[in-house]
Amino acid sequence: MSELKFAGLGDHAVREATGRGWEEWFQQLDSAGAKEMEHAAIALHLSKSQRVPDWWCQMLTVGYEQARGLRQKHQRPDGFSVSASRTLAVPVHQVYEAFADATARERWLPDPGFTVHKATPARSMRLAWIDGASSVEVNFYEKGAAKSQVTVQHSKLPDAESAVRMKAYWGTALDTLRAVLMG
Repeated sequence: MSELKFAGLGDHAVREATGRGWEEWFQQLDSAGAKEMEHAAIALHLSKSQRVPDWWCQMLTVGYEQARGLRQKHQRPDGFSVSASRTLAVPVHQVYEAFADATARERWLPDPGFTVHKATPARSMRLAWIDGASSVEVNFYEKGAAKSQVTVQHSKLPDAESAVRMKAYWGTALDTLRAVLMG
């Protein structure tokens, strides 16, 4: 039998941190009428009446909403959000340049259709996606002289299908980036 998992957290982790597992929290929240509450009200209930730390209030609320069909996977208040991340055996400045330089980008990301809003060399980029509604944040992390990590967060997606599609898109894109830079 597999472990219950919601909001990316397994039952064991929830129990270790809060003293209760998912089912116990779901029962408590059902008894408190959480099905009829907004997200913020559920989190406030957990904080005030159950004395749950802030981060865990959010995780328990998201898990509850997912379990009760009030929130879909990847759903946030402003739409859907997905992320992808890869660690590469190349310096962080090379990974950044692969995003920042249009010619270099063509080698691994065919016609992405975005506009760079803000960029901090070898640190981060904020992009407006071609759809005009969603946004992309790219973060670059140095993991040593010749090792780095890139993380892409694509937010404000309109629906679950778009989230699934873009999660696959970015996963494939970052795999291609890895192959190009390390090939």
